[in-house]
Amino acid sequence: MPVAEATLPALESAQQDSCPLALIPAGSFTMGDTFNEGDSDERPTHTVYVSAFYMDKHEVTKALWDDVCNWAISHGYSFEYGAAGKANNHPAQSMTWYDAVKWCNARSEKAGRVPAYYTDAGLTVRYRSGQVAPYVKWNSGYRLPAEAEWEKAARGGASGRRFPWSDTDNITHSRANYYSSSSYAYDTSTTRGYHPTFATGGDPYTSPVAYFAPNGYGLYDMAGNVWEWCWDWYGSYSSGSQTDPRGPASGSGRVIRGGGWVSFAIGCR
Repeated sequence: MPVAEATLPALESAQQDSCPLALIPAGSFTMGDTFNEGDSDERPTHTVYVSAFYMDKHEVTKALWDDVCNWAISHGYSFEYGAAGKANNHPAQSMTWYDAVKWCNARSEKAGRVPAYYTDAGLTVRYRSGQVAPYVKWNSGYRLPAEAEWEKAARGGASGRRFPWSDTDNITHSRANYYSSSSYAYDTSTTRGYHPTFATGGDPYTSPVAYFAPNGYGLYDMAGNVWEWCWDWYGSYSSGSQTDPRGPASGSGRVIRGGGWVSFAIGCR
């Protein structure tokens, strides 16, 4: 159930719509599974330098998604399936990657910004319909985060931690909306299964955005609630240091990160 969590380049003003932004400072971090406990595609760990950017402090709400979509449809955009959402203050979810990207463009245009995504290499034809692997004007408009940007943001400035908080490497229902199980030693929640506060009224068992405490950068729900779309095609990690990586040139699927309300603790790392 991926959600769009949009970014803006740091050279742009942080003034925007109803979703507040956090500045993610430039710097290097160690990307990947430092605990050597996950799948092989989480390794090798490697050093990544990421330029500064702004990121939505919380997942895009259903209210904001609908507001932008209503504007977009009357301004030349078309969406495949749109998005679902349990309530206006819950995250928009279940949208396709293509709809998330087009939505970012529409959000840019609605706000009077130059969009990030185009259907031509000359960056003149704005991406508004269909399914294409768009070209990107990286320093303009709202866009999905690259996977490295997402991970740096999720870590909140802390190094080598398992989750988006720095005071413990364990997870509980007091910190995130996920499916708790005794299968993982670092899942120390006193309640098991779906989050007891939100497993009501039929699924999805999402929680309102910004319900739990933020990480060191002021970002919410970087573990649990809903998975989040990234820009990158899925592919193997690099074994060497990188600067602002944006993933493979092609692939068969896009990256999602962060885990969701149905995810075990291992998927929320």
